[in-house]
Amino acid sequence: MKKALMVWGGWEGHEPKKGSELFAPLLEDAGYSVDIFDKLDVYADAGKMSEYDLIVPIWTQGKITNEQEKGLLAAVKNGVGIAGWHGCMGDSFRNNTEYQFMVGGQWVAHPGNIIDYRVNIIRPEDPVMEGLSDFNMHSEQYYMHVDPSNDVLATTTFNGEHAYWVEGTVMPVVWKRKWGQGRVFYSSLGHVVRDFEVPEAREIMRRGMLWASR
Repeated sequence: MKKALMVWGGWEGHEPKKGSELFAPLLEDAGYSVDIFDKLDVYADAGKMSEYDLIVPIWTQGKITNEQEKGLLAAVKNGVGIAGWHGCMGDSFRNNTEYQFMVGGQWVAHPGNIIDYRVNIIRPEDPVMEGLSDFNMHSEQYYMHVDPSNDVLATTTFNGEHAYWVEGTVMPVVWKRKWGQGRVFYSSLGHVVRDFEVPEAREIMRRGMLWASR
């Protein structure tokens, strides 16, 4: 049986505990056993971390110790997959640039806050996107700093209504990448758990977790 680790905490506005409660059963349905922690200490336990096939970080902002960060990054480099969403992975530990390198991006802004926008699937042949079509979201449209080496699967285009200087900017929404031997998956969708009532947003995250898993 495969093993997954979920670690939730940080800013409550992203509903981290609810996120773990939503996605843990989806992993269990796929045959995983899931360990859930609300502290970062497990990251520093090299022996424990080596047991997992997948890490799902659900932590916005906050601080991580050097030992915890090194343990997390080492686990992924050694082959443990990691998959996460929105600010729960893409706006964690703002002072830790190596963590941001691993993720492949970092949140900058969400102009207009909660707005209507469209997600465009640009890699429909990819297994994570297979059978899905472009879809609409009513949530935060994330503007991010992103690594050009990301394998981008979906994008969104800013119309400039709320920040004129980004009009026409095509921004990655979903991507894959590698960190050492580990697979990394990220989706910027999912400001709150209700956003995953959009079937495509939930299914992309479910498939992304399975893809990332060792």
